Amino acid sequence: MEIVYHDEEWGFPIHDDTHFFEKLLLDCAQAGLSWRTILLRREGYRAAYEGFDPAKVAAFGEAKCQELLADTRIIRNRAKIYSSVRNAQAFLEVQREFGSFDEYVWRFVGGKPIVNRWQSLDQIPATSPESDALSKDLKGRGFSFVGSTIVYAFMQAAGLVDDHLETCFRRTGRT
Repeated sequence: MEIVYHDEEWGFPIHDDTHFFEKLLLDCAQAGLSWRTILLRREGYRAAYEGFDPAKVAAFGEAKCQELLADTRIIRNRAKIYSSVRNAQAFLEVQREFGSFDEYVWRFVGGKPIVNRWQSLDQIPATSPESDALSKDLKGRGFSFVGSTIVYAFMQAAGLVDDHLETCFRRTGRT
């Protein structure tokens, strides 16, 4: 499962807002957990969170949040569930202000992926100046569970940062 995710999705630049919202929601849910834990529940999240439609999630009320707290297909963490609704609302505000989340987020990397040249996994940082800046801006816009480490993971997943090792067949420019 993790191999397929790496080989077919992780680190590939995206420009679709629904896909961005999915990545953000899942990375926020991952806080303190392994990525494997989230990947195992990804389809459960897709069903519980209306296909990761930010407008639908932004409209979730108390009854839906209580339903999510009982949903064994997802991580049943109260703070993360309520945060996902607030984050969806903030996501929609970003879309209104910038035209799309895509327009907003790519500004933090100058419009193109940051391509790092790591030789080993221990060289890959947990944060960067760009993730620090994006994290701070997201927090200022009302997002939560968006510390710099989570944001860096989101940036990697969404292809804003290419941290494939130099030896990886998925390195930018390779097939």
